[in-house]
Amino acid sequence: MACMQKKLSVLMFPWLGHGHISPFLELAKKLGQRNFIIYLCSTPVNLKSIEKKVGFEDSSIKLVELHLPNLPDLPPYYHTTNGLPSHLMPTLKKAFDMSKYTFFDILVKYKPDLLVYDFLQPWAPEAAFKLDIPAVQFITSSTIQTAVLFHAYKKPDVEFPYSQIYYRDYETANVAELRKSVDDHKRDRSNLIIDCIEKSSKVVLIKGFNEIDEKYIKYLSTLCEKKIVPVGPLVQEPTNNAEDENLETIKWLEKKKKASTVFVSFGTEYFLSKEDFEAIAEGLLHSNVNFIWVVRFPLGEKMCLEDKLQQLRFYERVGDRGMVVEGWVPQTKILGHPNIGGFVSHCGWNSVIESMKFGVPIIAMPMHIDQPINARLVEEVGAGIEVLRSHDLKLHAKQVACVIRRVLNDEYLKEKVSGLSYQIQMKRDEEIDQVEKELRKLWIQKKICCGSGTRMQGIIQVRKSNQRMVN
Repeated sequence: MACMQKKLSVLMFPWLGHGHISPFLELAKKLGQRNFIIYLCSTPVNLKSIEKKVGFEDSSIKLVELHLPNLPDLPPYYHTTNGLPSHLMPTLKKAFDMSKYTFFDILVKYKPDLLVYDFLQPWAPEAAFKLDIPAVQFITSSTIQTAVLFHAYKKPDVEFPYSQIYYRDYETANVAELRKSVDDHKRDRSNLIIDCIEKSSKVVLIKGFNEIDEKYIKYLSTLCEKKIVPVGPLVQEPTNNAEDENLETIKWLEKKKKASTVFVSFGTEYFLSKEDFEAIAEGLLHSNVNFIWVVRFPLGEKMCLEDKLQQLRFYERVGDRGMVVEGWVPQTKILGHPNIGGFVSHCGWNSVIESMKFGVPIIAMPMHIDQPINARLVEEVGAGIEVLRSHDLKLHAKQVACVIRRVLNDEYLKEKVSGLSYQIQMKRDEEIDQVEKELRKLWIQKKICCGSGTRMQGIIQVRKSNQRMVN
């Protein structure tokens, strides 16, 4: 019993995207309330973005800086995916991989009891293994997308067993990328997602909950032969500070009627093409509903939002019915507002979960990667309706407008999403209780299996090995 009460230290190591750091931080807060000390490791630019959310009066979370090597075209403010121009993503991944020896030194310095790592760094659990530190992957993307990937890897000639989850005819690029990814991994283990799951201890954590994920959690567990443990929604609670209340977006929203307004946002890492931008703009105009539209451009690229909207005569046509904001808005604050009645979303997993938690129906516009599969799940559980593209992959304004109006007026859909929201609110922290149990069990098993001298011997051996590689 004394072992169970030990204050365990966990080093958390997310990928460099805001969509990954945010759920890692929320998990850190939950574990910090359960006698854990958390070291959250990322680049300085990423840590700066979450400093205010950590709350330094809470000594259970420590921020640990990971400094990437200097590479051409990748200054420190680009050591994050937030606003990163797409052509620099391979450079960022290269710099991240080059930091693995620095990360090893961090493990040696902080000597955590456990490592919780993300999906693109198989070298992180390898380093932990050499130091006798149990390593657990935390997957921040959806269970269903992970199950689709692993199914393609383990059962390439068998249809996915759940017919509600599929790729549409015009999503051939997604299918081709999935097959290529699986084939590459079978040849040279180059799929980092699969590799990271296989290197995890007997447990894999995943962002989700049984009410929408249960059958997919069980199937994924069978496929990867690990215990898949959902961590719950991990949605940041809206803040009630005066700074947010004074934002123009909140003031504008306060003047609208209940459930009369849609929130439009496509995440921090996806930038709309010219064609999609114009189709969405025209769709919002034709919908005749209120909206807040968040538009983002890559850092360093000279884009003028006003010019783009002026070309469409946007403001003179929309009047006070719409607000367009460039950059950041308090998303959870807006989604939790009673005057929001729909969420036009790319179906990134964090956004899907946030929408469900606040009981807001989704107008799904998946763009790439895991988003199409997430959109199918949204429709399966009755949380939203997807805007279909034409076979040439184009969005059409009339279709956008039609689905927006349909979602705002669909009482059955509203009831379904309200039911999901109620279930999430009532669950409290059931999943986190199980997460704590599994992490403590891993630590106890390690203490039983490993002698006290093994770890230091591993440190000495790996340090010598690293030194030879540097020389």
